Amino acid sequence: MNWVELQEKWQLKWQKAELGKATRDENKEKFMMIFAYPGISGFMHVGHMRGFSYTDAICRLERMKGKEVFFPVGTHASGNHAFAFANKVKKQDAKWINYLTSNGCPESKLKDLEDPKKMIEYFNEVYVEDYWKKFGFLADWSSFTSTTNKDYEKFIQWQFRTLFKKDLLIQKPYFATACVVHGPVAVDPSETDISQGGNAEKNEYTLLKFKFRDNAGDVDYLVAATLRPETIYGQTNLWINPGAQYVRVEVEKEHWIMSRTAAQKLSYQIDDVIIKEDVPVKDMLGKTAIAPGIEREIPIFPALFVDEKVGSGVVTCVPSDAPYDYIALSTLQASPELREKYKLDLEQLTEVKLIPIIQTKGYGEYPAKEECIKLGIKDLDDTKLEEATKNVYKAGFHSGVMRDNCGKFAGMRVADAKEAMKLELLTSKQAGIFHDLSEEVICRCGEKVIIKRIDDQWFIRYSDSEITEKSKDHVAEMNIYPSEYKEQLPAILDWFQERACVRLGKWMGSKFPLDNKWTVEPISDSTLYPSYYIVSRYVNDGRLSCKELNDDFFNYVFLGKEPSEKTDNFATWKEVKKDFNYFYPLDINLGGKEHKTVHFPVFLMNHVAILDHSKWPKGIFVNWWVTGKGGKISKSKGGAEPIPEAMSKYGVDAMRFYYAHIGSPHVDVVWTEETVLHYKNGLEKCVALIEEISLVTDNKQSAIDVWLESEFYKSVNKINTALEGYNLRELSAETYFGIFDHFRWYLRRGGSSSTLLKLLTKEWIKLMCPITPHLAEELAEKFELREGDFVSTSTWPIASEDEINLKAEASEEMIRTTMKGMRKVLELAKIDKPKKYTLFVAERWLYSFVETVKGELGHTRNLGEIIRKVMENPDFKEKGKQLSKMISAFIKDQSKLPKIVLDQDTELTTMRDAVAFLEKEFGCEVEVLIAEVSDEAKAKLAMPGKVGILVE
Repeated sequence: MNWVELQEKWQLKWQKAELGKATRDENKEKFMMIFAYPGISGFMHVGHMRGFSYTDAICRLERMKGKEVFFPVGTHASGNHAFAFANKVKKQDAKWINYLTSNGCPESKLKDLEDPKKMIEYFNEVYVEDYWKKFGFLADWSSFTSTTNKDYEKFIQWQFRTLFKKDLLIQKPYFATACVVHGPVAVDPSETDISQGGNAEKNEYTLLKFKFRDNAGDVDYLVAATLRPETIYGQTNLWINPGAQYVRVEVEKEHWIMSRTAAQKLSYQIDDVIIKEDVPVKDMLGKTAIAPGIEREIPIFPALFVDEKVGSGVVTCVPSDAPYDYIALSTLQASPELREKYKLDLEQLTEVKLIPIIQTKGYGEYPAKEECIKLGIKDLDDTKLEEATKNVYKAGFHSGVMRDNCGKFAGMRVADAKEAMKLELLTSKQAGIFHDLSEEVICRCGEKVIIKRIDDQWFIRYSDSEITEKSKDHVAEMNIYPSEYKEQLPAILDWFQERACVRLGKWMGSKFPLDNKWTVEPISDSTLYPSYYIVSRYVNDGRLSCKELNDDFFNYVFLGKEPSEKTDNFATWKEVKKDFNYFYPLDINLGGKEHKTVHFPVFLMNHVAILDHSKWPKGIFVNWWVTGKGGKISKSKGGAEPIPEAMSKYGVDAMRFYYAHIGSPHVDVVWTEETVLHYKNGLEKCVALIEEISLVTDNKQSAIDVWLESEFYKSVNKINTALEGYNLRELSAETYFGIFDHFRWYLRRGGSSSTLLKLLTKEWIKLMCPITPHLAEELAEKFELREGDFVSTSTWPIASEDEINLKAEASEEMIRTTMKGMRKVLELAKIDKPKKYTLFVAERWLYSFVETVKGELGHTRNLGEIIRKVMENPDFKEKGKQLSKMISAFIKDQSKLPKIVLDQDTELTTMRDAVAFLEKEFGCEVEVLIAEVSDEAKAKLAMPGKVGILVE
């Protein structure tokens, strides 16, 4: 099968028929779903298509269930991507140019891409035409929007004016993560603005000021950054890195000494920072400084583990409670080579003793030392130091109490002492505040990201208690997948406080309506946007002008407020409002797990803050990542197959099948070529089976027909139950494996009802449609199994109880069980080729006996009660001792009881009807008898649902 031709054929047909275009139909139930629109951050890879394909599959399912489906798409172009990309083209960056051209960008287009707007247009086209359409999505292309469009800006500006009127915008000073070139950027796992460091956290360090006299006698301050100001009483020395570069910095008329990197960062946080001359490390090592808060003179020692890029590049040593400090100090004290290298005084070193300061549950005086001994840590290269540090810090923070040598803080819990000491040090000017990131963060443009003070930053006030509580209450009403996220979301909403919503600098996006020097940041322009898809289709086709998109328009459409003055185009406004009232609220917003704490909470809270309760979103679907063997794959980091290559190699349907079946949507899955090719092979097996089915023309009726129909519709029921929670994995498993096996067994058993096969194959193909739509359409056309013009618009299979026959299933299960038993008996008898099998159907009385026991076990496991009930039947009284043993065995293992108890006549008929089949399977004579006519021991072993087997 030529999968590429197949894809193109049906995609063209779907587009020509406009199957994805949603039209308001008051007589139909609607369904609206989106995937979180992707950022314009380069070419996509196979990892992105996982969640996108789930969206299409779910929308296809709902369409086949008779709903009017609205599945709009768009792109998120806000931020600095386009500027950075265009600048790389302008500078003829060879790596970037190669990236573009090797992914299909014509060289003739490169000149255009020096313009950021053209860059956005180019990637918009690639995403829609080369990815989503070629993946078979039935999206409403007429509603496409991008966040840098002027009409979208009008929508965002209305949204912010509305928030301002509701007193949900505030202005205050803020320490923002910012690119040194572009200004503030968002640092979060979605990595919208950045190319590295999405998991970095903002740390607020206390800068401890240690008095230090230089060689000229002038007073400087060595500033050590710490996250634990409560440990100052345990300081034994300062650490500086002998390989780092330190400078003298003028700060508020004082001279501070810190690493050059730290000084540069500090200049973004404090006004009038003047970076002066270098301070040689040799001028500090072995000298002493006076520790703030305790006024104790402590020495300055070398430590290579000090990172000049983290904090101030100067670290205070507390070896009693910091494992790194303990090992570093122990190593230095025991090393003559290090003392010689750094010209350190032995007496000064040996005088340094550990100072106990925190009484921690489970530890003695020196928790760091104890933890290092426990984990066998002896040097600074031991990776277990991180574990030791976490263990000691966690125990100290949660259970620790300051010891008696900690002055007025003695007896305080560590958590309380931390804030109290910090406040005292700041108030007495013995310390300052410094903000830094926990790891290196790089902007999309390639420059470093630092933390910068902004005095008049605007925030959305997500701390508003009314909005928070309403949002939490609404979570209880929503359909959220997975359920674990539904449980987590209220706590995440509680955690949200004010969020910076605008940024200064050169950014793509919407201008902030209250002050256009600001640009709305990318998370804040992506909260209420699903509603805008309803408007964008009218702008795209010219029925609405951008000029019309004023507050009157949005207030009318989204809030139901009559405009102060009706325009000449008010009839169109009314149509937009009808569409909004019909399609909204959004049924499902799907996005990757990085959105759990980034996008989804603000998406929900903005809906709650602005729209009527009837328009609040109904569902959230979180999908996990596709990873490579080395971890997460991404556009910026590479490591995954480009989509065009993958579509050509595997076929779109095989990829969609892989995404749906490889694992739950809520776990990470690993992409490997072998696995995806396995799924492609699975589809080809389905094709071969349907071709085999099409050759059946006898139309002969038999008992196996009832079994196939029952098993098929039981699978349909199982699928539909699973799809109540959009379990696409169960849909895939049952469709491509379970039902496949049913048909395979039916043909093997000699089933030949062409009428039944045609009916059920037609339904089977429908079940394939959400996951493998191209294949479904082709099979339906080739074998004349279509219902209407497309499988995609046919009705979804359902099953009634009348179509499920448990007795037929039990009869066929008996045949399967018999075959297994026959093989086992053959193996035990060590017979290579059997001459004859004799199969014994159980004695007649056993059926009523087993039925009675099975019924009683439904409400009791008491042996005596069950025996009494059985003995009420006079036919059983003579067999009392035998029955007691049997009942006891059934109580211990109920799996020995058949699911459905048939009768002797039915089992006898079933087995005799299967004789020809069994003789063909085993290549020998097969005889079926009732147990009563034989004295064979095997006959006496026969039970309902399980024949006795004798082999010769």
